Amino acid sequence: MTITTVAEKSLSLRSRLWLGPILLGVVTLVGAAITGIVLGPIELTTAEVFKALVDRLPFVEAVSGLSDRQSAILFQLRLPRVVLGGCVGAVLALAGAAYQGVFRNPLADPYLLGVAAGAGLGATIAIASGGPGAALPIAAFAGGVLAVAATYLLGRAGDRAVTSLVLAGVAVASFFTAAQTYVQQQHTEELRAVYSWILGRLATNGWAEVKLILPYITVAALVILAHRRLLDTLSVGEIEAQSLGVPVRRVRLLVVAAATLASAAVVAVSGLIGFVGIIVPHTVRLLTGESFRSVLPLSLLFGASFLIVTDLAARTISAPAELPVGVVTAFLGAPFFLFVLRRARRSQ
Repeated sequence: MTITTVAEKSLSLRSRLWLGPILLGVVTLVGAAITGIVLGPIELTTAEVFKALVDRLPFVEAVSGLSDRQSAILFQLRLPRVVLGGCVGAVLALAGAAYQGVFRNPLADPYLLGVAAGAGLGATIAIASGGPGAALPIAAFAGGVLAVAATYLLGRAGDRAVTSLVLAGVAVASFFTAAQTYVQQQHTEELRAVYSWILGRLATNGWAEVKLILPYITVAALVILAHRRLLDTLSVGEIEAQSLGVPVRRVRLLVVAAATLASAAVVAVSGLIGFVGIIVPHTVRLLTGESFRSVLPLSLLFGASFLIVTDLAARTISAPAELPVGVVTAFLGAPFFLFVLRRARRSQ
């Protein structure tokens, strides 16, 4: 058997091992999306939804038979909310996996560098000032980016880049949280609206939120996925990675910038939804192993599915009332966080 034949068989085996989890992720996402669309106070059948979607294709005659009310519910409420939930969940899970790879810390998540605190302060100022509703996501996005910029400027001054960056993130998050608390105390009449945003929600105004975040998350996801092989190399250690020719500082900067940009964008429209970046990547690792070549794309797929299903639970558990989706993810994520923490200690 020649070396070429062995290499071809090895490549074929890796392709088959890679294809199975990807197909599972796609099937899971499709199933979660369909379930999220058809279930609700006014139920729609899968056949009706499929026919209505086919109706929107060019050169196809109308066959769905949905009433105007049902059509509005499908295309202006359910479908945008499911797509938004999928985008937010995918980004939070992907960013969590990316941060864990860059910082080599299993407990890192999208809020590590102060994204949540900065976005929370921006949203609080927008709500307290009584500005238009469209200003809230812009203010939250600006606050998230400002907090991360401050974290990077402070963290880069340290001798140990990763440790300094994490400590700077903690300090910046504490400062922004204190500022947010001060603004809340000065505008107590808006506390209800502020806490509603902080607890996380996926309420949509048609497709506006999806259109707002789509350019940011698309670019960021492509950048992170393009560096998945380098993150595998980085996992063996900085010195070893540098000896193999990996530009460690540039890789870290690009991945952190992309993950932060995407996280700030989705937090701006969804509020603070925690633990997705912990739960999903670690579940994927338990199923497929540690390689970022599989962890990153699978985190994206399963993160989207996870938040769609979680949001469905949030709007059906106490129907007709609706729980904040951040409460549901925290209920699931807190014990999972303890599990990951205990597992990390055992591996040391």
